[in-house]
Amino acid sequence: MPNNIVPIRVVVVEDDTKIAQLLVDYLVLENYQAIVFHNGQQAFEFLQNNIVQMLILDWMLPGMDGLSLCQAIRSNSDIPIMMLTAKIEEIDRLAGLDSGADDYVCKPFSPKEVMARIRAMLRRYMSHHQEKNEAWKIINDSKEIYWGQHLLPLTRHEFEMLSLLLNRPGRVFSRAQLLDKINIESKEVSDRAIDSHIKNIRKKIQAIDPQCDCISSVYGVGYRFDRPSTNTPH
Repeated sequence: MPNNIVPIRVVVVEDDTKIAQLLVDYLVLENYQAIVFHNGQQAFEFLQNNIVQMLILDWMLPGMDGLSLCQAIRSNSDIPIMMLTAKIEEIDRLAGLDSGADDYVCKPFSPKEVMARIRAMLRRYMSHHQEKNEAWKIINDSKEIYWGQHLLPLTRHEFEMLSLLLNRPGRVFSRAQLLDKINIESKEVSDRAIDSHIKNIRKKIQAIDPQCDCISSVYGVGYRFDRPSTNTPH
């Protein structure tokens, strides 16, 4: 794979090590980056702080069961989710799909069939998001912003300000508009505080992408966000 191509990241959550390794082997053969967890809670913690393109999970897991993990991830992400399970009853399949899974595969399964389903799910997902392929991702429900694959450690005020700028690239926002966004009723937050927040946001972005200088000061007015011209690190 060329060095400039970022592999699609697939998280496999399966406590059966043989099944997990089988899936990893097939995923790697198709140039996916496979990340494995054998514990549901550990997978959940990873998924909260990293961007992936697909999740494959077993129903019965230690730490956090597959249904609960599926529901938790689906609450703020639309990544494809495939459930693997030995449960074959219709009521179980419906429960898996109702929890937010996109597909449901019963064990034992054909690895080739699973890979065909993965390819189809990822094609739909990547096509849907092609027009939204920005360097950043805003998750409003959890008040988080990712830069590439990295979660920006933002305060609440920083999140509100940066999300406003990101949603309207190229538009200049005055300090008063930024102030209204972060604290409408307070008279205690000054223009100087806005400048300080912007400075901190720049530092946090550049800690991930040192070449990025995408928030510009507009003299006498405020600030503007411009889409970065270089590839964001993953």
